[in-house]
Amino acid sequence: MTTPLHTLIAQQAHALQAAHVQFGQGTLNAFDEAAWLTLWQLGLPLDTDIDADDALVPCAEQVQAVQALVQRRISTRQPAAYLTQEAWLQGVPFYVDERVIIPRSLIAEPLADGSIDVYLDPNTRRVLDLCTGNGSLAVLCALAWPEVEVDAADISDDALAVARINVDKHNLGERIRLLHSNGLSQCQGPYDLIVCNPPYVNAQSMRELPDEFRAEPDLALAGGDDGMDFVRPLLAQAPQFLSEHGVLVLEIGHERTYFEAAFPHLNPLWLETSAGADQVLLLTRSDLTQAS
Repeated sequence: MTTPLHTLIAQQAHALQAAHVQFGQGTLNAFDEAAWLTLWQLGLPLDTDIDADDALVPCAEQVQAVQALVQRRISTRQPAAYLTQEAWLQGVPFYVDERVIIPRSLIAEPLADGSIDVYLDPNTRRVLDLCTGNGSLAVLCALAWPEVEVDAADISDDALAVARINVDKHNLGERIRLLHSNGLSQCQGPYDLIVCNPPYVNAQSMRELPDEFRAEPDLALAGGDDGMDFVRPLLAQAPQFLSEHGVLVLEIGHERTYFEAAFPHLNPLWLETSAGADQVLLLTRSDLTQAS
């Protein structure tokens, strides 16, 4: 007996909601997460029209496989992306596993829509993705600007191994260089643009993270008492690594209050994102040097 695809997804969404699983690592609600897991398990594209009359699951074995995957998501509290080993950012697919946080940086939005471009020097050629993780922002930078070369740096060898998979996946090995670096220590400026989604979660918030987020590497999340442990040396050192008209784009999540307390003399430009205008900021080299 066939099962309508939409019905199967709705059933799995109800199961996820009833189990109080947490979202925010690729999807924002139970239905979207159920759709992602169901379509992946069935080998269907994520843009499948799930409401189409012919969108049917033909056999009980496929239904059971979907149910088993969703139950695994519930029982283990593993993020969906770790179960599928795939995540999407701005429509671009990336490999992920437990060695990296799941790509969801809001910096991807102004990269994709071009709203950063107006702040860049027309001769921008060198870009650094600091704290690259699985390499997603480095890949998006290379795709956005075919003329640039990108350094992708991280302190984690595990993360860099995953980043290598994604650089190769998108055939960008000639334009993206992977660097093992503690902060900026091994980076080789000057860069015309630095993008950075650093560990910025404050200590109190780290203690309150749900299980799904605890599954991700602490190294990529924890930013110390106020979330600014990585950001402080970054902003102090960044002018040495930026070209004359260079720009730093930094994500600080929900830590704007802590950021402004730590850097009261800075007046960054806050970029609009789907999460509002208080999570991603832009600073020029001039902003940083004048505030020092």
